Amino acid sequence: MGIEYQGQSIPTSFASCSIPPYFDAKLPQKLEAIRNAGFDGIEISMPDILAYGCDIEGKELEEDDYDTLSDVAGKIRILTDQLGLVILMLQPFSRFEGWNKDTHAQERREAFTRATGWIRIMERLGTDMLQVGSSDAQDISSSLDDHASDLQELADLLAEKGFRLAYENWCWATYASTWKDVWEISRKANRRNIGLCLDTFQSAGGEYGDPSTESGYIEDFSPAKLDSRWQQSLAELEQTVPGDKIFLLQISDAYKMKPPLRNTKERARSIWSHDYRPLPFNGGYLPIQDFLNSVLRTDFKGWLSVEVFDSKPKEKLSMEEYVEAAMHSLTRLLVATMQ
Repeated sequence: MGIEYQGQSIPTSFASCSIPPYFDAKLPQKLEAIRNAGFDGIEISMPDILAYGCDIEGKELEEDDYDTLSDVAGKIRILTDQLGLVILMLQPFSRFEGWNKDTHAQERREAFTRATGWIRIMERLGTDMLQVGSSDAQDISSSLDDHASDLQELADLLAEKGFRLAYENWCWATYASTWKDVWEISRKANRRNIGLCLDTFQSAGGEYGDPSTESGYIEDFSPAKLDSRWQQSLAELEQTVPGDKIFLLQISDAYKMKPPLRNTKERARSIWSHDYRPLPFNGGYLPIQDFLNSVLRTDFKGWLSVEVFDSKPKEKLSMEEYVEAAMHSLTRLLVATMQ
């Protein structure tokens, strides 16, 4: 179906992990609600694969039990085929790149072993794209060349199956927290099957918002300077990243944190990302419309995907209504770009 925009149909996706846990829904219910709301596809998350595996196997599954997880993935594909849903991507593949070959050889081996296992799962799911989030591990290399080299190896493994790698900047990452960082690493890796997974929250939340300040904004600069830097970043995105290298754009907003997130064990933006990202037009405050507008100006023709993590119960909404609201928010955002 997609959403009509300037004479083209933009396909839409909903991340399976974005249906809040307070709805207490099983994966088949989630998939049906997503399809009924008009979405063309899903991002399937590993936690949902593990949970569905537990439901059908009657026991907890280990994350490295790739034989069983591959069987579960095959059953998920049957469900999505019956509904006419595309499985756009498997996510989130994390803490992969940057491990030193000498000092962290075990971590590096484990990362590549995990990659091989996830590729097996992708085959059974029938998806051709793996999302890799920029690493937030503490002890990785600061060299973007090292990160690019690892992505290069992973891209080659994926290419053997005809698969793609969607690299996303996570705004709490150790060294690659911005779209510009992951674009630079992707360019250094220089593989045709590497593209970007951009995210309105990850960029606006990293370059403009700050959950640890009273204002909710980065306070290292004056408001005028902050806005100028943000607009400069958007202009650079439009001018440097070809639209066909953006495989998808994930959509979410963020709540302004009251009180601010300070003195936390985890990085503040990580906590913010995992629990306080609502649907657009539902209490957030980040300039996500700006980011969508700039991505569209790159001649982007990929997927728009809703990926939200909202821990605040929406007492008046059913799960079905929640997913329908997600589709309405995408339509409203696209309408706003034309005004």
